[in-house]
Amino acid sequence: MADYYNVLLTLQADVAQNYFALRSLDAEASIVAATVSLRQQQVQLVRSRFEGGIGNDLDMARAETELATTEADAASIARRRNELENALAVLVGSNPSSFRVSALATTNWSPAPPSIPAGLPAELLERRPDVAEAERQLASANARIGVAKGAFFPVVTLTASGGYLSGEIQSLFNWDSHVWSIGPSISLPIFAGGRNRANYKRSQAAFEESVARYRQLVLVAFGDVENSLAGIRHLTDESAAQQRAVANARRAADLATDRYRSGIVSYLDVVDASREALQAERDNARLAGQRLNAAVQLIKALGGGWEQSTLAAARPK
Repeated sequence: MADYYNVLLTLQADVAQNYFALRSLDAEASIVAATVSLRQQQVQLVRSRFEGGIGNDLDMARAETELATTEADAASIARRRNELENALAVLVGSNPSSFRVSALATTNWSPAPPSIPAGLPAELLERRPDVAEAERQLASANARIGVAKGAFFPVVTLTASGGYLSGEIQSLFNWDSHVWSIGPSISLPIFAGGRNRANYKRSQAAFEESVARYRQLVLVAFGDVENSLAGIRHLTDESAAQQRAVANARRAADLATDRYRSGIVSYLDVVDASREALQAERDNARLAGQRLNAAVQLIKALGGGWEQSTLAAARPK
């Protein structure tokens, strides 16, 4: 069952990550669509200035180039969104041709990732399918050692009725045969060329191997959690800085456009400022998706969520 739960957890994480990536593209698509409208307005502005004898052919070429480039970006985003939508359809077992996820029409998509409580117990890692499977293999190897030890001691009744010593015990010391044979139920070789001892050592070696594998998987689990937590922490700082960059880039683009209308700067300044604003906004949308995906990775690393109901949930059997 551990393989089943491992596949299920991976599937759920893949669905969530593809969905958040799709929503991030939706936000980018909205940003680029708004920028296309802005570029069209800029083309009209440059054309009117050119027709009024103020602008020049170079400004017109730049404005139309930026418009065409932004339209190409919009088509590229639509293509990648369609690919993610098809991937989601496959993950949920639906026909891609009939599976649709409604577009998210907003340029301010910035959902907050789930809050991570302090003091998450390390025992959560025991729910991970790989760790749970290794633990069961370890227990099985330990049990095999017990069986191997038991082969040295035949199972007999020590006492008979009335508190007397069982006759089975006396029969054990019949050295006429190399095989203990007590009635129809007991038959054990006592001279087998060290086979029992070899079996015991083999079981011990298998147990030690299982211990090493279990410890390695636990270390990997701790590493996955640490990587996810570090990613969440750094992405949070990056997102805060990126939001400041978006605000300043938008302000710079508005100022450049106003100064161009007043004839203070060339259209090249408008192009540069507008391009930087668009890039900052798209990066911000990508970061929002990356933060959500980092939370998904943490949940996967823990083997599930961290709600109170899941903390006490039984591990996969």
